[in-house]
Amino acid sequence: MPRAVHVLAFGIFAMVTSEFVVAGLMPQMADGLGVTVPQIGYLITVFALSMAFGGPLLSVALLRLPPKTALLVLFPVFLAGNVLAATASGYPAMLVARVITGVASQAFFGVAISLGSQLTRPEVRGRAVAVILNGLMLGTLLGLPLATLTGERYGWRAAFWAISALTVIAALCTAIGVRRTDRPEGSGTFRSELTAFRAPRLWLTLLTSTAVIGATFSAFSYLSPILTRVTGFSSGTVPLLLLAYGAATVIGNTVVGRLADRHTLPVLLLGLSLNAVFLGGFALLARFEVGAVLCMLGIGLVGVTMNPALVTRVQRTGNARPLVNTVHSSFITLGVVLGSALGGLGLDRFGPRAPLWLGAALAVTGLLTLVPDLLHRTRRPGAVGPGGSSANSEHPAAAPLHAGQTP
Repeated sequence: MPRAVHVLAFGIFAMVTSEFVVAGLMPQMADGLGVTVPQIGYLITVFALSMAFGGPLLSVALLRLPPKTALLVLFPVFLAGNVLAATASGYPAMLVARVITGVASQAFFGVAISLGSQLTRPEVRGRAVAVILNGLMLGTLLGLPLATLTGERYGWRAAFWAISALTVIAALCTAIGVRRTDRPEGSGTFRSELTAFRAPRLWLTLLTSTAVIGATFSAFSYLSPILTRVTGFSSGTVPLLLLAYGAATVIGNTVVGRLADRHTLPVLLLGLSLNAVFLGGFALLARFEVGAVLCMLGIGLVGVTMNPALVTRVQRTGNARPLVNTVHSSFITLGVVLGSALGGLGLDRFGPRAPLWLGAALAVTGLLTLVPDLLHRTRRPGAVGPGGSSANSEHPAAAPLHAGQTP
């Protein structure tokens, strides 16, 4: 695995830490900006929506740049957003800061995943994506607690200054540790990048990702009230349980990354099935501490950890270029928004178990989006490729790349 792939993961780590920092500092930020806690909560929504809709637009603007150059353009934009957040004198300035960082973060995800695919051999691209996305898992596991601790001890502005310093370090590591590559063949114009989106199968593949992430975040967003109000854990125990959940995601992401290249469709089928079982089991066993914890850890193992397989499937269906990867990240972000929003409505109307049942329903929906690929596999067994997808011979853009071939 090239060193550059680990450097890209470090950049993702910085982005994710900035994304989640607000969640750990809501009361302090509300006092500092003179607004309510729910208004601070809207900053998370604004960030997610900026990622979903602004990220692809910024990616289009960077299409003509080589990937490394695009990343080195995105770092200063992301840095500017965090500096604005650290110095914000009021709520409007903080809103603008979250929009800037959200847009830059999403574009960075797309370019980084595309560059990681370009730097590695075709047969290990799923593993490369897993390494890059470990930056996301570690951002949740370590970045959020460390940023929260910094904010609690030195003030919430210090957390954003710390993320700004982390961004500068990540930019320097990228400038030194990532080699310059040419633009992938066929990229560089908006029209050529849009060609992949003419295939209906790509849109169905993107919807699978929305369902997978939506199912997980429907539960993850409300783990704290579920574990305290239903299971009966103390509020002081919840951070330790969330730490264990984060560790499970790192393990699951690593395992899925090892399998994503050769067994893409079976991994997704098994992962979604298990996630539906764990979510439903959590809802049924929420009052029992051991059962609740085991199901929670199961969700960590097979939830967001499907990302390497999801990315591999999308790249084989469309291509490995920045715009496809950024749009895919937007569909993943929409899953976060959809899962957390519907989970919140369910919790308000039907109680704390409702987000778990909703997550199970979304996981089943994700399974249904796999049916066309499964049927095609059954009809044409000879066309099954190493990724577990049978479409490789029918869709040239979906074929696995060979050594020396430009993604």
